[in-house]
Amino acid sequence: MKACVRAFSTLLLAIATAAAGAADTSQAATDQAILLRPERVWTGDGDAAHAGWVVLVRNGAIAAVGPREKVEAPADARQIDLPGATLVPGLIDLHAHLFLHPYNETLWNDQVLKEPVDYRTLMAARHARDTLRAGFTTLRDLGTEGAGYADVSVKRAIDDGLIEGPRLFVSTRAIVATDSYGPGPRGFRPDIDLPGGAQEASGVEEVMRAVREQAGHGADWIKVYADYRIGTDGSAQPTFTAAELRALVEAAHASGRPVAAHAASDAGMRMAIEAGVDSIEHGTAGSAATFKLMRQRGVAYLPTLTAVESYGQYFEHYVPGQSPATPEMREAERAFRAALSAGTTIGCGSDVGVFRHGDNYREPAWMVQLGMSAQQALRACTSVAARILRQEQRIGRIAPGLRADLAAFEGDPSVRIDDLRHPVLVMKDGTIHRRPDERGPGEAAPTGPVR
Repeated sequence: MKACVRAFSTLLLAIATAAAGAADTSQAATDQAILLRPERVWTGDGDAAHAGWVVLVRNGAIAAVGPREKVEAPADARQIDLPGATLVPGLIDLHAHLFLHPYNETLWNDQVLKEPVDYRTLMAARHARDTLRAGFTTLRDLGTEGAGYADVSVKRAIDDGLIEGPRLFVSTRAIVATDSYGPGPRGFRPDIDLPGGAQEASGVEEVMRAVREQAGHGADWIKVYADYRIGTDGSAQPTFTAAELRALVEAAHASGRPVAAHAASDAGMRMAIEAGVDSIEHGTAGSAATFKLMRQRGVAYLPTLTAVESYGQYFEHYVPGQSPATPEMREAERAFRAALSAGTTIGCGSDVGVFRHGDNYREPAWMVQLGMSAQQALRACTSVAARILRQEQRIGRIAPGLRADLAAFEGDPSVRIDDLRHPVLVMKDGTIHRRPDERGPGEAAPTGPVR
């Protein structure tokens, strides 16, 4: 046992050392003013990017933004030129699972049943770093999937500067109805006591107790599975009663915590909306009437389009660009277009973890493919996502006084959303976590100086 603890500590030290080498978080570095000089700036407030604008960062916050000739920088400010790049607010993904990795590497059941929580926590730290370096400076993590409250520790390690990662808003264990979630119990011997992917509850009292336990352990959001694949034919059906859902939402809101509801069926969505949840995740079978109700109630929609595509690749032989869309992909497309038509608030929520961390850009790319403009998709990942998080006064736009969460990409993602695949600079709280001279294999070096 002591040998295992020593090995775990050694791995944590290695991660911390790598983080310290990649990001300069010293007091001198964070206090020094930085002038970012990209080709253009997209602030998150409008559609068009502004050519010739610059952004001044001081003490972890945005001090000024505007035309180069009108922004006065201190004489000793560090200047970073970003030729050919567009600077945007740090991106936000509102549906992530740092404790999962792609199912074509290891099936979900095997991750939960066989991978030790210590190992999964180390992987989550690596996933957090990959996410941040891709330009996503904020994540809402919607469940550790059997890793207990380890997301609270990862969040703390990031906040303390021990490891690199995005701002985390965590939901810890998530809440499911008894015997409605995996692993099992269907398909397993009935005398086996299986670890669960989420916290089970039945009845109003148990549901409220679960909310209070998770809040007490550090949850920022409460995640509930309003439906799951419990139908006799494997279809998604509501798992909680209306009374249980109302009690869950009431307990969460009383503590100041919003509620995110997994809901794939229209019935599950409507029950969750009527109960007062704050966001719907997936919504694959949502009707036009239900999306209209969401708009009326101010409930946000996180479509997780990339996860649907990934399931098709892993389990239905879907090949992007070659195969026709799977039935579930077509249903997700119909739901997304219905939500867009209804004027429902749509944020960027990808379900990353089902697919590779750091590839979060695939979600806004799907949004554009299914009918959003590039500017709408960017707002879904920035200013709209910040409002859904109740963090619009801190992040999500490039404006004086907001935190300096920023990302620069080659080209102009406000015109070509696929340019989000090519980050050249990432900053969180004024600290640079990816520099222009750090390139992936086959990427050209920048032509401008970093002074």
